[in-house]
Amino acid sequence: MTMTDPLGDMLTRIRNGLHANKRTIKTPVSKLRQNVLEVLQREGFIRGYSEGVDERGHPELTIELKYQDGGPAIKEITRISKPGRRVYSGIGDLARVYNGLGIAILSTPRGVMSDNEARTAHVGGEVLCHVL
Repeated sequence: MTMTDPLGDMLTRIRNGLHANKRTIKTPVSKLRQNVLEVLQREGFIRGYSEGVDERGHPELTIELKYQDGGPAIKEITRISKPGRRVYSGIGDLARVYNGLGIAILSTPRGVMSDNEARTAHVGGEVLCHVL
């Protein structure tokens, strides 16, 4: 069975893993997922991730979730641009997430980056998700 929204699936796995107080979660590999995880790691929302192989020989990513003061580092993670409704934003229209407390992850012509990095590079793009 094919998956229509691989990024949404990964975000849901992260959300469910945080609610269940898991230390690590596993998800299939894709370049978009790796790029989003790289941004989450740079911004300090996850400890890290590594690539491996599952018992059937399929490549998978192992994500190390981060907890601070007994609670998860990610309070909320929401998919914005979905397969049925893509959301694009220019650099001038890009709003701050929770008044600067959270980040938006964008897919730009220069790669996947946070909203702060996009403002610095002065590029807009597709708003993938919001993280708080």
